[in-house]
Amino acid sequence: MSKVIINSFDEFNKYLGQNIGSSEYLPISQDRINKFADATLDHQWIHTDPERAAKSPFGSTIAHGYLTLSILPYLWEQIAEIRNIKMMVNYGIESLKFAEPVLVNDEVRLHASLELLTDLRGITKCVLGVKLEVKGKKKPALKANLVFLYHFNG
Repeated sequence: MSKVIINSFDEFNKYLGQNIGSSEYLPISQDRINKFADATLDHQWIHTDPERAAKSPFGSTIAHGYLTLSILPYLWEQIAEIRNIKMMVNYGIESLKFAEPVLVNDEVRLHASLELLTDLRGITKCVLGVKLEVKGKKKPALKANLVFLYHFNG
């Protein structure tokens, strides 16, 4: 899969209203879930206790919602390479909905479209419509609008 390469506001603007692409699938292992629990101090049993979670309605542990959210910038970078920038800032998340739990060993991938692009006096505000697909499931794990600020050079 080849990345979309973007070097400027004008190149970005060509994708307005379009699907930009999809990432590779990323497996969500118990090790990844446990490390996220350690990093965030959220050790709720539904995430970290496989034996107890096996008896839950999910039948296994599930990823933290915020874990699925936190991997979005990584997956976005698989879709597009934004070049010629001084800096990128994660600016916000709009209309976030968690729609489907991600079970341990599920695989997820990101689909992204460009919803809005604004030139804020030299800073590019990018709003991506994203959907995190769970392999083999009809409903996505989440839907949201991610907002990034790109500071392009010159």
